[in-house]
Amino acid sequence: MNSRVERKKRKISPYSIMFFIILAVIGGVSLFQIMDKREHREVQKAANTFIQLVENKEYEKLGDVLEKQSYTSLDYTLEEVIDKYDHIFNGISSKNIHASNITLEKINNHEHELSYQLSFTTPLGTLEKLNYQTTLKKADGHYRVKWDPSLILPGMEGKDKVAFHYIEAERGEIKDHFGNGLAVNEEFKWVGVVPKELGQGSEKENTLQSISQQFGIPIEEIHQKINQSWVKDDLFVPLKIIESDKAEVIPGVAYQNTKLRYYPLKEAAAHLIGYIGNVTKEDLDKNPNFAEGDMIGKAGLEKALDQELRGRDGGEILIVDEQGNQKEVIQRVEKVDGEDIQLTIDSYIQLEAVKHLNGNAGSTVVMNPKEGGLYAVVSSPSYDPNKMVQGLSQKEYDQYANDENKPFISRFAVGYAPGSTFKTITASIGLDAKVTYPDKLSNIKGLSWKKDGTWGSYSVTRVSNVQNVDMRKALIYSDNIYFAQEALEMGEKTFRNGLNQFIFGEELELPIVMNPAQISKQRSFDSEILLADTAYGQGELLITPIQQAAMYTVFQNEGKLVYPKLLVDKSERKTKSAITSSTAHEMKKSLTEVVSDPNGTAHLLYNSSHQLAAKTGTAELKMKQGEKGNENSFLLAFDAEQDSFLLLSLVEQYTPGSSATQMNQSFIEQLFLYLN
Repeated sequence: MNSRVERKKRKISPYSIMFFIILAVIGGVSLFQIMDKREHREVQKAANTFIQLVENKEYEKLGDVLEKQSYTSLDYTLEEVIDKYDHIFNGISSKNIHASNITLEKINNHEHELSYQLSFTTPLGTLEKLNYQTTLKKADGHYRVKWDPSLILPGMEGKDKVAFHYIEAERGEIKDHFGNGLAVNEEFKWVGVVPKELGQGSEKENTLQSISQQFGIPIEEIHQKINQSWVKDDLFVPLKIIESDKAEVIPGVAYQNTKLRYYPLKEAAAHLIGYIGNVTKEDLDKNPNFAEGDMIGKAGLEKALDQELRGRDGGEILIVDEQGNQKEVIQRVEKVDGEDIQLTIDSYIQLEAVKHLNGNAGSTVVMNPKEGGLYAVVSSPSYDPNKMVQGLSQKEYDQYANDENKPFISRFAVGYAPGSTFKTITASIGLDAKVTYPDKLSNIKGLSWKKDGTWGSYSVTRVSNVQNVDMRKALIYSDNIYFAQEALEMGEKTFRNGLNQFIFGEELELPIVMNPAQISKQRSFDSEILLADTAYGQGELLITPIQQAAMYTVFQNEGKLVYPKLLVDKSERKTKSAITSSTAHEMKKSLTEVVSDPNGTAHLLYNSSHQLAAKTGTAELKMKQGEKGNENSFLLAFDAEQDSFLLLSLVEQYTPGSSATQMNQSFIEQLFLYLN
């Protein structure tokens, strides 16, 4: 009994007490750390959630993260806060909202300070790193954001609003070398109706029928437009765009002004100038600087020079008070109108070049052979670019799309076998190589020839059975056999080296998309037959009409090739030596005989009052020898006295009476009168 009492009275060791105290302290610290980490995670989560909602424009979820007292004390409801975010950020078309430099600092056990920066883009450009600051406050066991209007845009307070003024840049105009408009900005009229002014019943239907007939709008299309879901009795419903001077007072018709791109030459320059149109989703995906509703170049020079022509829109984003008074500028960008671009094109020559093709599928290029400026770059048939801007009906589109002559193809930028016009290049290379010379005779018999039995059934053919052919006669009669034989005598190395002095394989410095001129598919000819065929403009040659025109400038420039250009600038002309000056003189003389000699293939163009040099050509398109294929007709013609112009014209699949020579006979006469 005594021993039990003694055990009860035994004192606890001081060391034990110290041990328990240390355990308690350690446990308390650990618990505090755990609680502190949990607290930090909750704060971090609340901050991240709020920022993600702003970045993703999920404003309808803001009620989950905002402290109610903070906005109600400012006389806002939650719906008003959500609407304010929505109207401002979507009103200024903000995109790519991104938060950075996010920091959290503890104020006390129930409050943390949140700081961050926002960057986003508007139609005016990118707004970088706007500074935001607020407090996260714990209430009812959750951290919530203390809200005020400065969390929308820094500097906002109370019932401030945001004003967005957008100033559209004027698109630069495209003009010819005299300053005449090729792509201009003009005032047009929207033809439309206001439903309540149409009357009722039969009166309304009669009025709509009258409008349909007056403006060529199908009545079904009118009904479809006035029955759209957004239409109200007192709203203007647009139907069709017309030129301002065609607006007449007609019962039931209303008009509104609009500014549009206009192409005065219409079909005559459509492929060269192109047209503009609304950006597509694909355009927006490719270029973040575009915005919905933007008008950009869709084809031709409008597309190639879009950046220079479009300029840069301007405007400003302002914080204003309830009365609309300016308080602070958030973003301001000055409008920069697009550049006007002047071309070497001559509107008169362009129009006449189209006119003389007479609707045939083909192309005509007229060039200043001394300076390189392109006076006319034509493709036929064509389309009206104004319809692309003003609105193309399904019927009109189907007519273009179903046209077997493919009016959307820019034939001046398509590679063709150049036919017999290319014999001028072969002769030039032969003269410089001392293989060909003007009086060298070749005794050719019959209308076909082949080198030997290794050619099998293949032979070169010609049109005229002329014996003892020299270079001049070969050009006058356009003798395929003569030039095939000359190329074979030169050999591939000499001939190809001569061709490489021209522009084969080169990208021209023109705002026109085209493949480089091609000698052959491979780096060398795989047969003597291909070498022979190339000599008279067939084989695997592919040269665009623009490239052909450039190559033939050697005859008017002492053997120097003058590169073509479209833009009027002060830079010096670009040239390269291709043949010797003596060869150029000899060829110029021989090509005038192709016109003056009664047997010349271009004698139709002869006029004793001026000196014209020319070479005609045909390129036959067939799968194998012996069959009859379609033929493309070519004409090279130039002023051999004043050197005022060079013309290259093509007519695809021509028929008797519509060769390039016949189509351009009177046009050449006009060029002499106009340019000399």
